[in-house]
Formats: sequence, structure tokens, C-alpha cells
Amino acid sequence: MATLHLFENPEEIGLHLADRLLRDIQRARESGRRFVLGCPTGRTPRPTYETLARRLSREPQDLSHVVVVMMDEYLVEQSSGLEYASDRMPWSCHYIARAEILDQLNRSLPEEFRLPQNSIWFPDPSHPEAYDARIASAGGIDFFILASGASDGHVAFNPPGSPRDSRTRIVALSEQTRRDNLQTFPAFGALDSVPRHGVSVGITTIMAARNAVMVLTGESKRESLSRILKAERYDPQWPATVIHEFISGEILADRAAGVGLG
Repeated sequence: MATLHLFENPEEIGLHLADRLLRDIQRARESGRRFVLGCPTGRTPRPTYETLARRLSREPQDLSHVVVVMMDEYLVEQSSGLEYASDRMPWSCHYIARAEILDQLNRSLPEEFRLPQNSIWFPDPSHPEAYDARIASAGGIDFFILASGASDGHVAFNPPGSPRDSRTRIVALSEQTRRDNLQTFPAFGALDSVPRHGVSVGITTIMAARNAVMVLTGESKRESLSRILKAERYDPQWPATVIHEFISGEILADRAAGVGLG
């Protein structure tokens, strides 16, 4: 089972995770290999990305060997079928990856240390199954930052009922997931504006990572934290329980999410 660690607030979690990631990234560089990092978007990882940027501004570190594997992206209907949402939309994962990861981390780095733009990967909705093979060819994901949906435990776009052996695929987003995403991104304006499909890594894709943490912050994540802690292994009805499938999996929660846990 995953180990729970409680922090005072999201910023403390950001400090903890940023320190760990920078150490692991440095170790990978010293051993001459790339570091493959699985990343979500949204409010949960934002303190970590912000702290990484601050640390890099004070002590520049080489990120040129880092590959960022993004978990998912919204899809919209076009005449040719389902395609990525526009990267100009502030809620699109491409937009967030560029603004909160690529641009923010690179801002203070010399050119030779920067995270390359082509090292931020997304699953292709035309061939989603190729994503798992691409990740495997890169040596697999070293570390996955995970986040949970507030009211249905979705992780990436994997809804309740997602089988353990699911891989990267196109997913129909449940209404509850879409409501959670509307809360995360008020820029949508209304539920009808939230896309109804996404392309997402699967549960097996996540489980193939060597290490992972599940981050839960805020009062809205109390139910999810409770459901995760009551589980001992992956429960398809609450996909965030995937964290229990890691030998050294960790749950990082703030006090607001962990009220009543001590």
C-alpha cells in the first residue's frame, strides 16, 4: 500500500516534490541517461511547477535530458473527427504545458540547459496506442506526478470503471469529470463548453512508471483521499487508487484534504 505524508499546505508539497525531482534529474544526468517525467495539468501540480521554476532561477540546472510525458488532452469534434483542443485555450493541456512547464522552467536557464520543446510529449488521438510504445522506447517513465478527480476519483481522464489493463486511448468524459474540470478551469464558463472527449494514458500506462506520487490538496479532495486510504489495491470504481500498485507509492496530502486524519 502507498504511504501517506501530510503537509500543512500545497506550497509545502511543492517544495518537497521540487527538491526530489531536481535531485533525481541531476542523478540521471550524471549517469548519462534521460529522465522521463509524467505530468498532469490543473491546480494540483501548479505549486510544484512554480517551485521548480524558482529553484532553477537561483541555481540553474541542466534539463536538456528531461522528457515530459503529459497525461492527457481534451479533444473536440471537427469535420475530420476528434482533434486536439486549440492550444490557445487556457484550459487546454498543450497551453498549460507550454505556459506552466516549458516557458516557466526555461525562463531563467541558459539555452544549453533548457527543456527542449520537442521533449514535451502528448498522446496522438489518431494513434493513441502508439504512446505506450513511445514511452517504452524512451526507457519508461521514471516518475509520475498523479492527481485525483474530486468527486469521482478519475486519474488523467480514466473514469470510474477503467480496467486495470487499460492503455492510452480516447475516452468519453463523464459528466462528473467534466464538472470537476469546470471547477478546475473556470475559463470554460459553462458545462456545455467542457469537451466531451479526451485522449488519455491508461491505468497500465501509469502503473508502468518506476515511481509515483498521488497529490491531493484542498477540502474538495477529502472524499478522494478517504476512498484511496480505504483501498489496498487498485479499485476500478475509484481510479486514483492506482497509487497502491506502486511498491514505493506515496500519497502527499495537505491538511485541508486530510482533516480528521491527525
